[in-house]
Parts: sequence; C-alpha cells; structure tokens
Amino acid sequence: MSTAELVNHKPGRNYLLSAIAIVSSVVVFVIPFVFIVLTAVKDRQQSADLDFAWPHQFRIVQNFVEVLEARDYMLVIAFINSTILTVASVTGMVVLAAMAGFVLQRRKSRWNPFINFLVLSGLIIPPAVVPTIWVLQQLGLFRTMPGLILIEIAFGLSFCILLFRAFVATIPRELDEAAIIDGAGPLRLFFRVIFPLLRSVIITVVVVQSVNVFNDFVNPLYFLPGDQNATVQLTLYNFQSQFSTQYNLLFMNILLITIPPLIMFLFFNRRIVAGMTSGAIKG
Repeated sequence: MSTAELVNHKPGRNYLLSAIAIVSSVVVFVIPFVFIVLTAVKDRQQSADLDFAWPHQFRIVQNFVEVLEARDYMLVIAFINSTILTVASVTGMVVLAAMAGFVLQRRKSRWNPFINFLVLSGLIIPPAVVPTIWVLQQLGLFRTMPGLILIEIAFGLSFCILLFRAFVATIPRELDEAAIIDGAGPLRLFFRVIFPLLRSVIITVVVVQSVNVFNDFVNPLYFLPGDQNATVQLTLYNFQSQFSTQYNLLFMNILLITIPPLIMFLFFNRRIVAGMTSGAIKG
C-alpha cells in the first residue's frame, strides 16, 4: 500500500474507532443513567418491574419528598456529613501530598527509594480493616468524624503524592534558588512560590478525590457506623429490607446522590485531563 493510500485510509479507521468509543460510552454510562431516571419517577408498583417502560404516572415530587423525609431526614444529615468529610479529607490530601511531593522531588537522599516504596505500597497493598479499627479504638477516634477523615486522607495520599511529584518536576529549580536568595524559608518558598504553580494538578486532585470520598461506601460503613453518622452512600439501605424493596425511592436516592459528582465532573472535565497529562508529559 502506498503512502497516499495510507493517508487516505487512516481517517476512516479513526472514524470507526471514534464510533466504537461513543457507542461503548452510551452503553456503559448513558443507558444505566436513563434507567435510573425512569425508575426514580415511577410509582412503587411499576418500578418493581425494573424495565425501561415509560412511567404510567410521574411521581417526581412525591418520590423526592419521601426520600428526604425517610428516617427523620436521614438523607439531609448524610449530605451534611459527606460534605464535611469530603472538604476536610480533600483539603488534607492536597496540602500534605503537595508538600510531600515537593520534598521528594527536590531533595534527593538515600531514604528516597524507601519512601517511594512506601508510597507505592499505599496503592498496591489493600487496607486491613480489623487492625485499622483497633488502632482507631486505641486513639479514641473510632466512630468519630476526625477518625474517618484521617482514614480517607491516608488511603488517598499515595495517589496524590505521585501526581504532585510528577508535576513539581516540571517547575524549574531556578525559581527555588531565586526565592532562597531573596530570603525565603522552606515554608514561604513552598506556599508563596511553588504551591500557586500547582493549580492545575490541585484541581485534578480536588475533583478526583472529592468524587472518591463522596461516593465512598466501605470506609464509612466500617469506621463510622450509626444513623447519625451516615454518609450519602449508606442511605441506600433506607429503602431495602429482607422481604421488600421500594425501587422507586431507592433509585430516586441514587439519582440525588449521583448529581453532585456528575456536575463536578462536567464542569472540571477538561481541567482534570490537563492536570493529569501535563505532569506526565513534562515529567
């Protein structure tokens, strides 16, 4: 095949791959979301069929009100708890991971390989639930929001450190030297010079980790039990029992707790891609 034929053949292949990707995305993401919306606006009897049938009557407001009022407005309490958990955890991840990534990238020592091993271990080794609960109990942090915040920070820190370290490598060392010559100490150097330059990767970490923490089901279930401590994912139990399930209210609940992360991803999608690729390409 000649060069001209290869050039003419390539666009057609690209269109085919794009079409396959679009169809796959629709099947994996759009169809389940449509199913959630349709089931959430049905009455209890029709929702039990779990099909794509058009609702006989729309119960949007009624289902919404019932979900909010269930178990003494447990969903409202859960949204407050999840918001506190997400904001505090992500703030801790950003500050600690940015500082750790900066130090690991700028200061080379004999301990760096061991520290890098620990960081990678945080991504590879699964968390041990029972020993973690024992440690929290000894510290008096079990069943407390600060304890769960520390758990979320610890479990998400490795991923954040890798992102920040890769991005810090793209910042010229001359900026550090100039700031030190001007009399800046380590903290001032980091927070006044380096930290503002990490804006794109900070946005990436904030969005990705906010969605992870907000949607976390396992950690709140194990480390923060109790109705008053419930997070949004645990409210899914409100409409399920051993003998019956109110599918319309269950899917309305799923829809309500899906909307905030979905909006965040739609608004910051380009920033997420830019933050993750810039560090990888330049690093």
